[in-house]
Amino acid sequence: MALDFKGLKISWLGHSGFRIEGSKTIYIDPFGISGGGEADIILITHEHFDHCSPEDLRKIASRNTVIVATPECRGQLGALKVREVKTVRPGDELQVDGVQVKAVPAYNVDKYRAPGRVYHPREEMKVGYIVTLDGVRIYHAGDTDRIPEMAGIQVDLALLPVSGTYVMTADEAAQATRTIKAEVAIPMHYGSIVGDEGDAERFRELASCRVEVLKREA
Repeated sequence: MALDFKGLKISWLGHSGFRIEGSKTIYIDPFGISGGGEADIILITHEHFDHCSPEDLRKIASRNTVIVATPECRGQLGALKVREVKTVRPGDELQVDGVQVKAVPAYNVDKYRAPGRVYHPREEMKVGYIVTLDGVRIYHAGDTDRIPEMAGIQVDLALLPVSGTYVMTADEAAQATRTIKAEVAIPMHYGSIVGDEGDAERFRELASCRVEVLKREA
């Protein structure tokens, strides 16, 4: 079930993966997909296997596709036959075929893999994205906790992780909606690695904006 939103078609592909269709077709973090339409632009938030998956990228990439990713992803992307791979760090802004892409910080503050060591350290400069397509601003938060940088984000649509363990819990994501200025939010990062629909529904109950819980595209 896709969401028709301000002239765009938003499809959840499972986990943190989305396809956004308007004048361009944009994929973000496709993982575990069966296929799909050809991508004009693919955005990758960081190098972890459930976000940067060459196996899945081959299903949607072509020689016309531009990939935007963090530098740590480049080694995994070298064999793909695409037009270009652009690398970004938090704060970078670029135009890709008329689409504005801004990389924003994504990191953990209290989700630990070992004492004192978080899963996504700030210094590793993993990212989320703010994408402006056909005049609509969309924020994909990436793998992150609720962080101070969210206070500066004002968008039409926010795609937020809700499953805890590696990212915000549903409660924390709901608190983030009080900081992020968004008309609509869609929960993500559940149902594959960690978390389930219960997290998405709790987020819907607690969020301060309208929430659309999408069904995963088959």
